[in-house]
Amino acid sequence: MIEELLLLSEKVGKKILTFYKQEFEVQQKENNTPITIADKEAHKLLSEGLQKITPKLPILSEEGELVDFEIRKNWQQYWLIDPLDGTRDFINKTGDFVVSIALIKNNKPILGVIYSPVLKTHYFATKNKGAFKKINNITQKIQTNENIQQEFKVVVGRYSNKSKKLNNFLDERLVKYNFFEVGSALKFCLIAEGKYDFYPKLGPCSEWDSAAGICILEEAGGLVIDENNQPLRYNIKEDTKSPIFFAGSRQFFKQSKF
Repeated sequence: MIEELLLLSEKVGKKILTFYKQEFEVQQKENNTPITIADKEAHKLLSEGLQKITPKLPILSEEGELVDFEIRKNWQQYWLIDPLDGTRDFINKTGDFVVSIALIKNNKPILGVIYSPVLKTHYFATKNKGAFKKINNITQKIQTNENIQQEFKVVVGRYSNKSKKLNNFLDERLVKYNFFEVGSALKFCLIAEGKYDFYPKLGPCSEWDSAAGICILEEAGGLVIDENNQPLRYNIKEDTKSPIFFAGSRQFFKQSKF
């Protein structure tokens, strides 16, 4: 199934790029986040593709209708997707947007596929089978950086993460660190391949923003925990908001004051 998902995500990515190269209208959703025609078309194409691959599995998408919790609480397995993760980066043409696909089973992600249309790169993982990066038809296994030197490389979002609250939080726990800004779930992938060490998410985030990335990072040897040092669980409540979480290499957690 992974190969089908890689092809599908690439197909969706190519569709997104057709809009990326032209002018487009930006609308605001009810939650005051932006949406474009690229989000809508990506949702349509990805949802239709997943239905062909697994006709019986339900889909929960950022751009789809939110299924009532009384119905979805009984889902043992379902697709959790963000067809265009990083809409602000798409609008601002930073390149940091991705197609994000996660398969959730018993409230945990067991498969994750993230595709960067601009980088033409796939990151993917299946539970207990490792994490991989595919570029130019070459697939290689990836793992987190377990040889951290003088300072930690902390990656944050471009629009909502850097703040005095975050600086104070890090100053209490880390001796030396550098900030790097990256949009979308690409942050998980870059930690998974060892480029960065830590991603603290102190602000609002939805479940479809994190699920695929968490699967990839954990399979690359990383760790993602909430404020209570517990793994994130999905589809356990009415809303789809993720709690505050911390994502990083295991070596980071060993060397820091977490």
